[in-house]
Amino acid sequence: MANEIFTGDILNGHEKLYNKDLAPATERNWNVYSLLSMWMSDVHSIGTYTFAAGLFFLGLNGWEVLIAEIIGAVVVCYLANLTGTAGTKLGVPYPVLSRISFGVFGGNIPALIRGFVAVFWYGIQTYLSSVAVVAVLLLVFPGMKNMMGISYLGLSLPGWIGFLFLWLLQFLIFRYGMEFIRKFDNFCGPAVYAMMLILIVWISIKAGGKINIGISPVHVTAGHALFQFFSAISLVIAYFSTIILNVSDFTRFSPSAKTTKRGNFWGLPVNFTAFSLASVVITVGTITVFGKAITDPVLLIQKVNNPFFLVLGAIVFIIATMGVNIVANLVSPAYDFANAAPKHIDFRRGAMITSILAVLVMPWKIYSSPVAVNYFLGGLGSLLGPIFAIIAVDYYLIKRGKINIQALYQTGEKHAYWYQHGYNTKAFIAFLIGIIVTVPLALIPAFSGVSAFSWPIGVAITGVVYGTLMWSEQYAYHSEAETNTVN
Repeated sequence: MANEIFTGDILNGHEKLYNKDLAPATERNWNVYSLLSMWMSDVHSIGTYTFAAGLFFLGLNGWEVLIAEIIGAVVVCYLANLTGTAGTKLGVPYPVLSRISFGVFGGNIPALIRGFVAVFWYGIQTYLSSVAVVAVLLLVFPGMKNMMGISYLGLSLPGWIGFLFLWLLQFLIFRYGMEFIRKFDNFCGPAVYAMMLILIVWISIKAGGKINIGISPVHVTAGHALFQFFSAISLVIAYFSTIILNVSDFTRFSPSAKTTKRGNFWGLPVNFTAFSLASVVITVGTITVFGKAITDPVLLIQKVNNPFFLVLGAIVFIIATMGVNIVANLVSPAYDFANAAPKHIDFRRGAMITSILAVLVMPWKIYSSPVAVNYFLGGLGSLLGPIFAIIAVDYYLIKRGKINIQALYQTGEKHAYWYQHGYNTKAFIAFLIGIIVTVPLALIPAFSGVSAFSWPIGVAITGVVYGTLMWSEQYAYHSEAETNTVN
């Protein structure tokens, strides 16, 4: 069972560990294009565009940025294959996958960490999309400008209209389940590529064809540029650190590991490179046309000064942000919260909890505060590398992919993932040692020069510590067994 795609049912699962949404997937209809579309939805967003274009300001030229992004995408693809193929073979979502290394109850902790990170980003992404909605509303209904002065909890009345509109629309899409999300993703990615092509043609015409991606808006020494090149690679990996963890939420519906790897390949190295190239070309074009780099595509669209194009562009980027929000920030916490109380919370209830929390955290205030974004969300994000290390090392090096799927839903000492009362203390020791390093790197200004490397550093340290602890236990167990046999 451990080496084959799971297609059966789990019977007699404990009520604290099992419901039908957390059970191994039996319907495997996510093909290569479905996974490519999932990645397109994750990549094709205002945030990714701004991130890719923003790497210019590290002191790299367009070619260097592009090469760093390609290398980063290849590494991300490899890492996503580790968790993704595990999800495919077992058919389980991320929180159940985490039970293997953290224990059947201990798996709740890494799941909820990932879930709360997603809640905040779900609210922030919804808010960012709502800004585009408000721009369209003010264009179509100019009289609404008088309502901008009316605010509640720090958000204007039109802002509330736009935010709640997108909040409701995303939830309606989500409530139809993963199959509908798959179909929605199939539409989102190509729509964004069409808009990017239009922007490339427009900026090329405005620039008179004079687009040189060999330039950089910031000049640094060769040695500093080399350091920043590797920083850019690490930042690409860190940018995808959330979806790397929970990609099994989607690949569990893939029919084979081969399909998963192909989907990841087309969705990451190929698709991310294409999107990054478009972002780089457009951003370089803005330097020629406007004398400065414009890294926000919404601001760039407003430069077109065409109401129809503004509305069309806003709609496309709203769709794109909804796609990434559902993929990266709603599916995961829905499973994560369901995992915390399977008897009472299913997939849809988990999504409702996520949606409500995303409003309560008032994301417009978080986004407007660099301190909150950098310190709070940065601190949460620094926890993800150590979690990934423990899951990957345990699955591939300790367990070697041999997993008792039924035991993931059972309690008691006779089951493989019970450890100590449902918690693997060695996993939590390694996790604590890892975050002792990663959290200061992410939060303390004195370490800002190396903060870009906090994710791989956390992975390396935690992986070594966890592997050492687990192998030491196995060695001690086998030594004791041999001694008893001799006696």
